Amino acid sequence: NIKVLSSMAVNIRNYVDFSEEELKELGITELVYYPVLAKILEENEEPEDIKEAIKQEIHELIPKHITKEDILASINYNMHLEYGLGTDDDIDHLGNRRIRAVGELLQNQYRIGLSRLERVVRERMTTQDLEGITPQSLINIKPVTAAVKEFFGSSQLSQFMDQNNPLGELTHKRRLSALGPGGLSRDRAGFEVRDVHYSHYGRMCPIETPEGPNIGLINSLASYARINEYGFVEAPYRKIDRTDKKNPCVTDEVVYMTADEEDNYHVAQANEPLDEEGHFIHKNVSGRFREETQEYERQMFEYMDVSPKMVFSVATALIPFLQNDDANRALMGSNMQRQAVPLLTTEAPVVGTGMESKAAVDSGVCVVAKKAGTVECAASKEIIIKNDDGTKDVYHLTKFMRSNQSNCYNQRPIVFKGEHVEAGQVIADGPSTSKGELALGKNPLIGFMTWEGYNYEDAVLLSERLVMDDVYTSVHIEEYEAEARDTKLGPEEITRDVPG
Repeated sequence: NIKVLSSMAVNIRNYVDFSEEELKELGITELVYYPVLAKILEENEEPEDIKEAIKQEIHELIPKHITKEDILASINYNMHLEYGLGTDDDIDHLGNRRIRAVGELLQNQYRIGLSRLERVVRERMTTQDLEGITPQSLINIKPVTAAVKEFFGSSQLSQFMDQNNPLGELTHKRRLSALGPGGLSRDRAGFEVRDVHYSHYGRMCPIETPEGPNIGLINSLASYARINEYGFVEAPYRKIDRTDKKNPCVTDEVVYMTADEEDNYHVAQANEPLDEEGHFIHKNVSGRFREETQEYERQMFEYMDVSPKMVFSVATALIPFLQNDDANRALMGSNMQRQAVPLLTTEAPVVGTGMESKAAVDSGVCVVAKKAGTVECAASKEIIIKNDDGTKDVYHLTKFMRSNQSNCYNQRPIVFKGEHVEAGQVIADGPSTSKGELALGKNPLIGFMTWEGYNYEDAVLLSERLVMDDVYTSVHIEEYEAEARDTKLGPEEITRDVPG
């Protein structure tokens, strides 16, 4: 005889006739504590009175503390697990792992700083004379600024940006780490944490991760994934209209779901053939349900993947014919694209995947027209566009700046005077881009052959023309500092005319 105890959390809409908007206005977006709700409904009958009572009792209705019912329900659930009832949580499932973004981390540091400031103020209030006391004499903001500066200056998660090329920059900004304060340490992290989990599908890239001791602990966000307000990673899916039960129809409506929401549905693969109306051509369709990937009957599906590349990160999605590559080599390829040095003259790849222009523009190294208009002036340092609405926009280009990795960061205009441009069109190329496309390398002619043993194992033989024509030449800008002091004998002078 099994008795199931609840945590007394109920859906308020089953008890009151309020719309979702009205409940949102009252601040109710989750389940409420039943004993408080019952008391409110007992004491008030009119909807307006109920609303007023809900407003006053909101903190009791949605308790932020653990109630005694919660404790009883959790003990009850744990006892049931012994008898095979209920499911135990998987700690590596993305429904149980949150992303703590920079805002939250900074907020925590700020809170620490404010609590230190509060302690100082309290101490001063007890020791100082209350007569001539002023807020200025009580408050010292040093602890707050120190906490924020410490976060940006020495936190493990505050890193010097990888500016080797646009892809390196973009990937660094999309990186997810399980290390750092409040996270794991390299030595204690086991195999399970590092492993690819089925809930990573469409959320975290299974390929792009470091090869060393950090493997699986540092990951990259998948191409279409986004992080919701609670810090959970969401992936997009196309909704399937199941009005006709026998022949469901795939719509263009896109729904973002977290990993635990997705667990309730069967999801069809992206490249499953459809007819013009959006119906599945085959009776059995390949798809996923939780960790199972197999063929299911078409009427079982509620959602469909938006694209085959939604599984991978930006760097991995730039590899053409990825399906033919060994996973380990693809991992190396994803990581090594970030190490390409910006060349003197760029050249877009002949064989690409279609992600090149998106990666180049989204990395922020290209200059993009804000509005549609005509180019009035296209000089090396600035572009002036007279917009169609009569206004003028001046775009200043960055010239020969040193990047974080001592590479040359330079922008060149790719439009001409009198040319008409659309809003969002690339008007100036940055480093490692060609006509708004990511261009990390060149398209040389390669011979797969032996050549007197010079290319034994992984050695490569280069034509002299590549050196003569500056095909793979890059510019590096280094910054050096020399001090000129004031000495007893007068000021030091920096000169190339060395006396004697």
